[in-house]
Amino acid sequence: MSGDFHLAAVVACTLTKLVLRLEEVEANKASAESLLIMVSMLQLGKSSYLPHPIDNDSYDRIVFCVRLLCSTDYDHARKVWLLSCRQSFTKMLAEKQSRKKNDKMKVEAQNAHAHTDDSIDFYHLGSRSGMGQLIELEDEFQDDLKAVTGEFKDADDANKLNRPIQLTGFSDPLYAEGFVTVNQYYDTVLDITVINRTKETMHNLCLEFATAFKNAVLERSPKYTVAPNASKQIQANIKVSSSNVGIIMTRIIYETSDEMGPSEVILKDMSISIADYMTPATCTDVAFRKMWAECPWKAKVKVNTVLHDEKAFVNFIIKSTNMNCLTPLSALDGDCGFVAANLYAKSVFGEDALVNISIEKQSNSKLSGYIAIRGYVQGLVLNLMHTLILKQQATVNAAMSV
Repeated sequence: MSGDFHLAAVVACTLTKLVLRLEEVEANKASAESLLIMVSMLQLGKSSYLPHPIDNDSYDRIVFCVRLLCSTDYDHARKVWLLSCRQSFTKMLAEKQSRKKNDKMKVEAQNAHAHTDDSIDFYHLGSRSGMGQLIELEDEFQDDLKAVTGEFKDADDANKLNRPIQLTGFSDPLYAEGFVTVNQYYDTVLDITVINRTKETMHNLCLEFATAFKNAVLERSPKYTVAPNASKQIQANIKVSSSNVGIIMTRIIYETSDEMGPSEVILKDMSISIADYMTPATCTDVAFRKMWAECPWKAKVKVNTVLHDEKAFVNFIIKSTNMNCLTPLSALDGDCGFVAANLYAKSVFGEDALVNISIEKQSNSKLSGYIAIRGYVQGLVLNLMHTLILKQQATVNAAMSV
């Protein structure tokens, strides 16, 4: 009576199968009773007492069952309804159980523990075929590094946040600058100042935002009217649900009286520091090695620093990424000329971040080596790599300016 006529169609098919299973003596009586039920359901579906009428698919199925019971060719119907349908359903269940079994075997294979006599695969002594992808990932950020290096000449992090980023060129009709502020873990605020450099009044001016990954809720700014040589302060909030959000792409859309349609100015991309979303975490060495082997996304950053002490460099990376050092800091004491340390953290969204620092002191007291990054989320790995490149370059620039 609530209008669930899909259930009515299932009842009609079930009654038809029951009639086909009966002996010939009782078939007529059962067929008549079943036909009465089906016809009553059809009449109910066409009445005006229900919240919505019967749908066409259920109506056609019930009518098909009525015509089948009214026919005399029971042998063919019995073969199709009682044998073919059951065989198809049995095959579907067998395939479903087979898929579950295979998935269970894959999970058990992944959870297999290593034995004490198993061989150890030393990554740095193995093939270098996978290094090309890591180098390509590092090269992709070199262009971004050249574009934003000038903004990090001061080594003090507070000054960096307070210093606005130029978002447009000097030849653009609009001048815009702004910076990103993380108020809370899930709330990021964009403060952008827009200046109209033309002699025309700009109408319906608004900002549109986008990210590289579809996991952030972006608020489109209201529309404003900006007079010639006037400025406007615009704020927008971003609700972040994953650390994949690292680059914010922005454009300004406006209209003037001299132009037929809206115009736009593409702004420079703004970056969100991944360290703002990282929290130090801890795990066992076995769990770290297991995650290190399973993580699908990898990247590597070359050591670029003016520091000469290995432990000081490790502490610098810990502070820059807000990660926890799983290797005891006491093990880093001494002057062996080589240090390897594991760092681990989780994002506020529960995403794992793993870092391995391998550095060596050269004969000229300079540090060389690589910082390997692994994770289950692509954006987390790329943002960590981007952050490490910028942080290291900032210290180098600060030392050169002294």
